[in-house]
Amino acid sequence: MADVDPAKSVAPAKPAMPRAISRERMTLLFTVMLVTAAGNTAMQSVMPSIGTALQIDDVWISLAYSWSALLWVICAPFWAERSDRRGRKAMMALGLTGFIASFSLCGAMLWLGLSGYLTAFWALLLFAVARSLYGGFGSAAPPAVQAYVAARTPRSERTQALSLIASSFGLGTVIGPALAPLMVLPFVGLTGPFLIFSLIGILALVALRLRLPNDTPQFPARGKAYDAPYSGSPTSEVSGSDDDADDEDEEAVEPHKLRWFETRLRPWVVAGLLGGHAQAMVLGISGFLVLDRLGLRDTPAEGAGPVGLVLMAGAIATLLAQWGLIPRFDLGPRAATLSGIAVAAFGVAFLGVADDLHSIALAYAIASLGFGLFRPGTTAGTSLAVTRAEQGQASGVTASVAGASFIYAPALGVWLYGHSDWLGFGLIVALCAIVFAYGWVSLQRDSALTKDRS
Repeated sequence: MADVDPAKSVAPAKPAMPRAISRERMTLLFTVMLVTAAGNTAMQSVMPSIGTALQIDDVWISLAYSWSALLWVICAPFWAERSDRRGRKAMMALGLTGFIASFSLCGAMLWLGLSGYLTAFWALLLFAVARSLYGGFGSAAPPAVQAYVAARTPRSERTQALSLIASSFGLGTVIGPALAPLMVLPFVGLTGPFLIFSLIGILALVALRLRLPNDTPQFPARGKAYDAPYSGSPTSEVSGSDDDADDEDEEAVEPHKLRWFETRLRPWVVAGLLGGHAQAMVLGISGFLVLDRLGLRDTPAEGAGPVGLVLMAGAIATLLAQWGLIPRFDLGPRAATLSGIAVAAFGVAFLGVADDLHSIALAYAIASLGFGLFRPGTTAGTSLAVTRAEQGQASGVTASVAGASFIYAPALGVWLYGHSDWLGFGLIVALCAIVFAYGWVSLQRDSALTKDRS
């Protein structure tokens, strides 16, 4: 028997890195996030005017979102864990269904109030109840989309991949405010955006059901392998060896239920929570600030256009951050988080003194540019802090942290703004400063986070 040349012996194969998600699937995932983002920002464009028309105090309009946000915090981790067992597609479909049902009922309740069939009190109360459908069931989609992408991209590319998905929210926040004034129709009035985006949501749900392959887990006991073929075949299965390969390129951490403040996640969760509160306050104040400083309180129907322009300027700046700055400068999670929160603080301070439409839009755009860097940074940092087997849970933590920021922060910001402009804006700038100082000391270096492991 001939000797075997050691140089020609077959070396053990390196664990295969995840293959890129196909363009068609990425488009579907992008659309799921885009529709919900566009619908929600279209709603934000008209809600200050609807509240003024119903003669409801601003703070109550902001509080109407609180119950939905609380449900989001509670339910997002549950749906994220369920996506590990039931598949990402099923949870995306559930989230879109919650969005459609919520928007349809919200629009109907507000229309009844504006038409005089319901009192302002009952219209707002029923709106809050209908909105809870989005917090309870709509929260299933974002963690599923994030986990789908995170599980299919290598560590070195994950920040940019998650930034692309996050940018679907940015694009949605351009489209929503731009279209909202055009959707104020003769019969349905200011509730037109609710009706039209419900119909768009139905179309997105049909496309998701027909075009995204099923990914129901094939090995429920392990909770890791999914019918989520990297090859693009709608019927292929992930073999046990492939599953093992995915596990081997991560740190050997025993999977367990992730908690918000465990050691690996704590810095990113704290930064995301405090910065998220700052962002939520800015969003809560912005629409009412436009009505006040442009003198539109007596003509609320005319407010949808200027509010939409300001929100659109912010959304374009967010896209610049997520589509331009992050990939152009190859920003890692720490760099994006710290630079973003610093820029946001400057924009918020500018917004505090802006007194015409141009300066308001510019200030809001600067703040949005900062938050557009900050949010993908904390999202990617949370994802990279854990193993691939824990991506579903990590996405649930990210979604619930984001939802927690909207439980009371918008209402608190509006209440402080109603008493004094500088109380509201001063608190937001202070939160940004705290995040920067804490993050500078606590967040892990990008060179360690983004290194591929094999």
